[in-house]
Amino acid sequence: MRILALDHGTVRIGVAVSDETKIIATPLEYIEAEPFGAFLERLKKLLIEKEVELILIGMPRNMDGSYGPAAQKVETFVGVLKTALTVPIKLWDERLTSTMANRILIQGKVRRDQRKQKVDKMAAAILLQSYLDVAVS
Repeated sequence: MRILALDHGTVRIGVAVSDETKIIATPLEYIEAEPFGAFLERLKKLLIEKEVELILIGMPRNMDGSYGPAAQKVETFVGVLKTALTVPIKLWDERLTSTMANRILIQGKVRRDQRKQKVDKMAAAILLQSYLDVAVS
């Protein structure tokens, strides 16, 4: 069984998945956030294909640890997912994951037009790896 991570965004939702031993996170893809029905359909397929036992969703926090408007959007998103899915969902601090993802892609000399398509799944992988490193030992 694996863990699937989602980096929630209003346009795209990044997806990453762990290996079966829950040691390594791998960027998988991004899914368009709208229409929501199409997103949910793709997510359900991934949950089955990858044999997912837990969904990890990034919770945006301000640098001082407080929650802002983006966190409220994630809470609403999670609420909807919990009614549509049976797989457990856990929230995890995602501070700076997108910044780190962009930095990694820039260091890897990924062109700007291609970074936009890769940053969401890379952020999901960074989120998932931080969880695997801390919580799954």
